[in-house]
Amino acid sequence: MISQIHSPKIATRVAGVVIAGGRSTRFGGEKAVAQFAGKPLLVWAADRLRTSCEQVAVNARPGTEAEALARAQGLAVLYDAAGDPAGPLSGVRAALQWARDIGAAQLAVSPCDVPLLPEDVFVRLLQEAHGAAALAETKDGLQPLCSVWPTTALDLLSAALAGGKHPAIWRQLEALGARRVRFDPASAFTNVNTREDLAAIAARVTQRT
Repeated sequence: MISQIHSPKIATRVAGVVIAGGRSTRFGGEKAVAQFAGKPLLVWAADRLRTSCEQVAVNARPGTEAEALARAQGLAVLYDAAGDPAGPLSGVRAALQWARDIGAAQLAVSPCDVPLLPEDVFVRLLQEAHGAAALAETKDGLQPLCSVWPTTALDLLSAALAGGKHPAIWRQLEALGARRVRFDPASAFTNVNTREDLAAIAARVTQRT
């Protein structure tokens, strides 16, 4: 059973998922397991979710290093459903099914490749969602993979993905009436696509310390 999340201001049952099912072609390897400041990117994302979620899972492809790392961390591993198109929305759908099955009312979604996200990002999203949906927004635009979904959205996503389609994630959130929650600075949402990106983010952190 899912218990209350740790913030006393939020009274709902929440599960979390790290989306780590991409192929990382530009990175030249699985970026989810790449090291940043002493631990893998996937673990940074999972630890952040744990501050707001009682149970956390990882959406990964079978046989990958991300799957092995998630299992080593004691995290549930979720695969995209057979027939669903490649893309993060299929991972969200798989996670909504899992979250609903374990009794959660909401699902917090995190990318695996944004190590500098604010520590309170999901606390704030959950507070603003009021039991429904919310997504992060910066001056650079929407950040739909940093979002909160009600598990009742499962049917909506199943219909959206029918026939192999993969619509934009933000459109599905807007269809749910998701609240946009503003975060600053936008640089906290910089994602890692290449090894050069990872080195640049690490250098930025080093300069601050």
